[in-house]
Amino acid sequence: MPNPEALQYGTYYHIYNRGNNGENIFREKRNYQYFLDLYTKHVAPFVDTYAYVLLRNHFHFSVRIKEKEEILGDNQNLTGFRDLSGLSERLPSQKFANLFNAYAKSINKSYGRSGALFERPFGRKLITGEAHLFHLIKYIHFNPQKHGFVTDFREWQHSSYQSLILPLQTKLNRDEVLIIFGGLTAFEKEHTYEVIDKDFLLNFIGDDVD
Repeated sequence: MPNPEALQYGTYYHIYNRGNNGENIFREKRNYQYFLDLYTKHVAPFVDTYAYVLLRNHFHFSVRIKEKEEILGDNQNLTGFRDLSGLSERLPSQKFANLFNAYAKSINKSYGRSGALFERPFGRKLITGEAHLFHLIKYIHFNPQKHGFVTDFREWQHSSYQSLILPLQTKLNRDEVLIIFGGLTAFEKEHTYEVIDKDFLLNFIGDDVD
């Protein structure tokens, strides 16, 4: 497979990946939190995160890569980000690669495995408008129910849904998500029925797995 285009600054994406050959990438509960901790370390300073779900053998994120100036302003204390020269065109893609490499290294060590944990390259689909983002966020949250892990997606602990509806501190861009849906009440109402324009989604959800 040819290498995909590098992630672009200031652009919205659906980021997804799955275990190599369908292998589970999350074997036990602690793996999910460790992956999110690594995401916070490697990726979160460079993106706005709108929604995510972690499933046993794959995951989905809805993000916007920040503009270079935003990254510089938010990360002035990080080594290498005192001016725009540290922000190469491949930096956003590399940050995701760093996340996957760090997680795979830990899993291999913990469970005595070797070789690639994730499919390569990781999936990315350009999100071209607010309507796309609206449907994608719903799609992400309904994913555990879609794959039969739970009968009600709200029961799945490893997604952004609860963090978006509860008034607790979060690194998610909750305010922007709720604006897109028209407020908290509308957000919850939209999530009471699985009506997603699947033809509309087809071009930017990427491959999914059972």
